[in-house]
Amino acid sequence: MDHHIQQQPHHYDGGENDYMQQEDDWDRDMLLDPAWEKQQRKTFTAWCNSHLRKAGTQIENIEEDFRDGLKLMLLLEVISGERLAKPERGKMRVHKISNVNKALDFIASKGVKLVSIGAEEIVDGNAKMTLGMIWTIILRFAIQDISVEETSAKEGLLLWCQRKTAPYKNVNIQNFHISWKDGLGFCALIHRHRPELIDYGKLRKDDPMTNLNTAFDVAEKYLDIPKMLDAEDIVGTARPDEKAIMTYVSSFYHAFSGAQKAETAANRICKVLAVNQENEQLMEDYEKLASDLLEWIRRTIPWLENRVPENTMQAMQQKLEDFRDYRRLHKPPKVQEKCQLEINFNTLQTKLRLSNRPAFMPSEGKMVSDISNAWGSLEGAEKGYEEWLLNEIRRLERLDHLAEKFRQKAAIHEAWTDGKEEMLQQKDYETASLSDIKALLKKHEAFESDLAAHQDRVEQIAAIAQELNELEYYDSPSVNARCQRICDQWDSLGVLTQKRSEALQRTEKLLETIDQLYLEFAKRAAPFNNWMEGAMEDLQDTFIVHTIEEIQGLSTAHEQFKATLPEADKERQAILGIHNEIAKIVQTYHVNMAGTNPYTTINSQEINAKWDKVRQLVPQRDQALIEEHARQQNNERLRRQFANQANVIGPWIQTKMQEIGRISIEMHGTLEDQLTHLRQYEKSIVNYKPKIDQLEGDHQLIQEALIFDNKHTNYTMEHIRVGWEQLLTTIARTINEIENQILTRDAKGISQDQMNEFRASFNHFDRDHSGRLGAEEFKACLISLGFDIGNDAQGEAEFSRIMSIVDPNRLGVVTFQAFIDFMSRETADTDTADQVMASFKVLAGDKNYILVDELRRELPPDQAEYCIARMTPYTGPDAVPGALDYMSFSTALYGESDL
Repeated sequence: MDHHIQQQPHHYDGGENDYMQQEDDWDRDMLLDPAWEKQQRKTFTAWCNSHLRKAGTQIENIEEDFRDGLKLMLLLEVISGERLAKPERGKMRVHKISNVNKALDFIASKGVKLVSIGAEEIVDGNAKMTLGMIWTIILRFAIQDISVEETSAKEGLLLWCQRKTAPYKNVNIQNFHISWKDGLGFCALIHRHRPELIDYGKLRKDDPMTNLNTAFDVAEKYLDIPKMLDAEDIVGTARPDEKAIMTYVSSFYHAFSGAQKAETAANRICKVLAVNQENEQLMEDYEKLASDLLEWIRRTIPWLENRVPENTMQAMQQKLEDFRDYRRLHKPPKVQEKCQLEINFNTLQTKLRLSNRPAFMPSEGKMVSDISNAWGSLEGAEKGYEEWLLNEIRRLERLDHLAEKFRQKAAIHEAWTDGKEEMLQQKDYETASLSDIKALLKKHEAFESDLAAHQDRVEQIAAIAQELNELEYYDSPSVNARCQRICDQWDSLGVLTQKRSEALQRTEKLLETIDQLYLEFAKRAAPFNNWMEGAMEDLQDTFIVHTIEEIQGLSTAHEQFKATLPEADKERQAILGIHNEIAKIVQTYHVNMAGTNPYTTINSQEINAKWDKVRQLVPQRDQALIEEHARQQNNERLRRQFANQANVIGPWIQTKMQEIGRISIEMHGTLEDQLTHLRQYEKSIVNYKPKIDQLEGDHQLIQEALIFDNKHTNYTMEHIRVGWEQLLTTIARTINEIENQILTRDAKGISQDQMNEFRASFNHFDRDHSGRLGAEEFKACLISLGFDIGNDAQGEAEFSRIMSIVDPNRLGVVTFQAFIDFMSRETADTDTADQVMASFKVLAGDKNYILVDELRRELPPDQAEYCIARMTPYTGPDAVPGALDYMSFSTALYGESDL
């Protein structure tokens, strides 16, 4: 009767589903492709004989020789190493069925579910069922236990083939049928493990017969793998039988399985060396970036410390423009470099801690603290430089105004004194008539009055020259020389005036009459003329104001001046009336006055001309004041425009800084959630940059307008810039801290719950939310996590040991990153020097040294050369030429000695 085994399978490592699927294939299709059946017969027969020959027997016909069940039971005993039930030796059909059932029961006991395969079919010589049974045995005992990187059975065998043939460009293993037709796959497997057996470089993809025969012959001769197929069977079939190929390839796997341990050891070494190479590159990058940044700071500070002033406003404004370019174009990239340098340093130290390497110590003068100190010096010089520039511009502005005022007053005075010395030196009184003498005396009295009126102007000129000297005006020598000439001339005029007065007084007794009208005209015309000259001088005087209030004050003074014009006009008409009366007297009495006033050079035409000039200057002054008022209004608009934005941006930056601080302290969601949240914050902050740029533009307009104060806001552009730079640096550092926590968690295998527990414990004892714990707070936190650090001597010693790890600089505080690093080391395993040393020993075949050829065969080229360059020669008693010491190299990788 049919014997169908429905036993529940035992669980075993690998592909139960793989061979169960194969069995389902047998059930659905009871007929084989003739070509595939031929290949399976040949392959399965050879595979069975490779095991049966260990028992001193073999089979010739696979469906005939297993019919009595004896060789089938013998085959199972050989491949399993177990004893089966005693077979029946009778020749009857029932005896044969009993033996086959014992074999099938044994297969089922190994967790294999046999469907549609019964003892009767095997006893009857059913080829399909017999081949299916042998395939099930092959799957269970030759393929099931294959495991490569968490894949097993068929997938594991395929992955093993792909890994081993990966270095061969003309081999692409994707399946167990057509990928093997050209024979290069079999040759590659042999060459990878025994390169001396095949000259792979002479093989051609277009000659599959040669390739297949070469592989099969070499395998049979040197690897003890029987020839299971003929090359013609594979080449002559469009799609070779998958089961036959898998059976053949599994024999190669078992033949080379010993090499798998060496590959695992090589992978471990590659991993460790890759970490070392990456860390060395990060160290080199840090050193270069630090050197470049420090060099830039070294070049920039002398420029900012240069306080040699320029002589002109244009040159100083160019210095200010250069400084703006520095702040706007040159400094921001360096701020980013400084931030990136700190991030790289923190990431490198985290990676070194995670891989149990010593902490990175930069070259002397290139520590993060050195860069921060240099940066502080740069910003100190920068702040002082800007203040100096603005003060120099104000000084030059004041100097230019004073110099122009000096030139105007000096020109007016020089014009007034022109010819006065010659006039005072005249001897006209010696030949003049009595009336002329009287007139000369009165004229001289009028001149003295005029001279006294000009005393104030001379004193103003001297005072302005003194102020220019005190402010270090660059053209002070010429100013001093001109001022000295004016003072010397003024002294000379005083002396000459005194001498002429004395001469006229000596002849006064000779004078009997005086023309009162001329005298009165002269006395009234002279001060009025002086008033008009002063008015013209004031109306043409330049002014500098910085606020609307100042310009309003000037406008009020101007309006008050205009209010005096009617009275002045009355005085002008009175003086002109005197002149008209003189003319009337001269005409009436025929007085010979030579047509001129002997007491003054001022005439009515000059008074009228100056009066017209004053009236002409008044509307010009009005227009100048209106324009200045409009400019001050525009300046006020710029102040308000800047203040409106600054009063929004400043609090916004402060709010964002507080929010980032809360995110870094509070614990909401996973680290990835916190990182996503922070990156969203970072994106919103970067998107805010146009508003900062707009504010920079408004600030530049204020600078160009020479506006130096703003009562509408307490924020300056410097405040905003510093706050913005701090905000960018803070968000970048916070993101880097979370990334380092993720890196620590993943590298150490710490779960999210553990990370949350660590964070919750840390935050609970971080009372002031500073992100740091004092020694007592940290101790309480450890006790809450189950650490045995009581107040006894042993507990205090253990706590001191832990503090030396988390606070190596003895600052008395523990950061969250140091806390996480410590907890990671307490809860996770890492590679050690002993593990790496053991891996090298596997590659070296248990020797105490390793050879160059062994390194190059087992490791990738770049990492093999890395080891060769750094390993020292082995000097033990069993040393051979070319032997290298891998033990000291493994120790040096973890900082236990110098590499």
